[in-house]
Amino acid sequence: MTIPTSFDVVHSCGHTLTHDLTSRSADQRAGYVRWLSSRQCTDCWRTAHQADAASTAEWLANRRAEEQNAATAWADQFDMPPLEGPEKILAWGERTRHQLVTAAYTALVTEGTWDEADWAAFEEQVRLVTRAGWWVDQRDAQGSDLPELLDAAHDRDRPTENPFR
Repeated sequence: MTIPTSFDVVHSCGHTLTHDLTSRSADQRAGYVRWLSSRQCTDCWRTAHQADAASTAEWLANRRAEEQNAATAWADQFDMPPLEGPEKILAWGERTRHQLVTAAYTALVTEGTWDEADWAAFEEQVRLVTRAGWWVDQRDAQGSDLPELLDAAHDRDRPTENPFR
């Protein structure tokens, strides 16, 4: 006797759908049918998640606004230069710079061995990198890695008075 490839599944939402499981091996079909029966059908899942998408988008917009306000206040407080680059990533770069430098301060000064004089010299290096794209590219870095990353920053990431560089 051959194992069926098509199953009528009663989903947790109560809808019954026929699923073609020919792409699964015969020994995986029964387990997958059990798993499908514990889930909503595609239409119900989509409807539920679209309703959540609006509240998630609102929450994310509020969170980004809070982060942007904190980054702007921090940049003003510590006299950080404005970032350069495409308009659509400037805010992202500012938030990332704030998060990375704050994490670096925690790792190197608060929890590390640096004193305020070491930090002041480091802040000058931070001020030299003004390309927003550079900061966005470093978004996954650890704060303790920032000194090495700044040392490795290329000249294109730092401003110059020479318009022909």
